[in-house]
Amino acid sequence: MSASGGTKAIVAALAANLAIAVAKFVAFLFSGSSSMLAESVHSLADSGNQGLLLLGGKKAQRVATPEHPFGYGRERYIYAFLVSIVLFSVGGMFAIYEGYEKINHPHAIEDWYWPIGVLVFAIIAETFSFRTAIKESNVLRGRRSWKEFVRHAKAPELPVVLLEDLGALVGLILALGGVGLALLTGNGVWDGIGTLCIGVLLILIALVLAAETKSLLLGEAAGLEDVEKIKAAVVDGDNVTAIIHMRTLHLGPEELLVAAKVAVRHDNTAAQVAEAINAAEDRIRSAVPIARVIYLEPDVYSETAAAAGPDPAKTPGGPGPGTAH
Repeated sequence: MSASGGTKAIVAALAANLAIAVAKFVAFLFSGSSSMLAESVHSLADSGNQGLLLLGGKKAQRVATPEHPFGYGRERYIYAFLVSIVLFSVGGMFAIYEGYEKINHPHAIEDWYWPIGVLVFAIIAETFSFRTAIKESNVLRGRRSWKEFVRHAKAPELPVVLLEDLGALVGLILALGGVGLALLTGNGVWDGIGTLCIGVLLILIALVLAAETKSLLLGEAAGLEDVEKIKAAVVDGDNVTAIIHMRTLHLGPEELLVAAKVAVRHDNTAAQVAEAINAAEDRIRSAVPIARVIYLEPDVYSETAAAAGPDPAKTPGGPGPGTAH
């Protein structure tokens, strides 16, 4: 996985979550707090999620094979989608079940200093992990808002870690509130309510992650900025005069497929056309380095033939979306 895959952020989150999971489970054993049990399972699930992201990054580096000629870049999307499933089932649903049980069968929290101490430690550790994820994300985010970054990032790891860490911090605050109210009132129902809120939070985050990674799995086009760079690179105004139509597709976070039908001069020889296509491919790769798979089909564009069709985008040789004149 490249640096843009946020390996540093994933490792930081993994180390923090493993330490926190152990601490929370010890606190649960001594205090009997259901919030602590739900949070320990949450942290354990998060640790497994970071392991899945690292595994996906490793598998995505495999070279292309005859069976998978475009490589394995989408492995990263698959494992990110698995993370959303784990977060929903293991984290969210377990917390809701545990909260429901605690509300129906409340009991007082014993040895209050264990859950309070562990929650403070966990908040500090998660803050460090979240800070690392923010720092790594800012390198790629640019001027985009955080919402736009999560929605449009092609590398799934950083948005996943960001949302997990944010959910973990909010969950810890909910757990601290539930434990605190249970201690102040002597009513363990508050601990169950806090656990229930943690479960709802995790399910909401899991649904957001599932929706975003589903879009990546289906296949997303290049970003608008890269599309404009590719358009500008293809047309040289001499041998390649226009883009008749063009499609782009992410084969992985850092590998882009570009397919286009381009207009060439009708009086060019076959050798001149081949030279023009090769030059256009070189310009595309220089403008957008992740455009590694490029198919350009030369054609002679006829405005008269295009105008005769009812739909120029469907007329052979006619202009489609992204036509350059």
